Amino acid sequence: MKLIIATVKPFRARLVLESLEGIEILSGTVREVMGFGRQKSRLHRYLGSEYNTSFVPKVELRLVLHDQEVEQALQCIAAAGRTGRMGDGKILVLPCLDEFAAWS
Repeated sequence: MKLIIATVKPFRARLVLESLEGIEILSGTVREVMGFGRQKSRLHRYLGSEYNTSFVPKVELRLVLHDQEVEQALQCIAAAGRTGRMGDGKILVLPCLDEFAAWS
């Protein structure tokens, strides 16, 4: 079993979740997070003045899957989450011990 942690832009989150509908997900969590990557921060305008925000809003998906589903899930996440611009997000794949994946 594997744990996939993916961060995507908020406006792409629904597309990513819809693309994962055909995959058997054992457990999933979706939450709003703030973070930064190579883009570091971004400049905003409010009432004619500029201000800087250090963290950019993202949506984090945590998915537990069987090993055979991981490759297809990664392809779905990358295809649906990619906009082609900096800050599209990150995908991490971690091993998940079976005994911690579910409770009886």
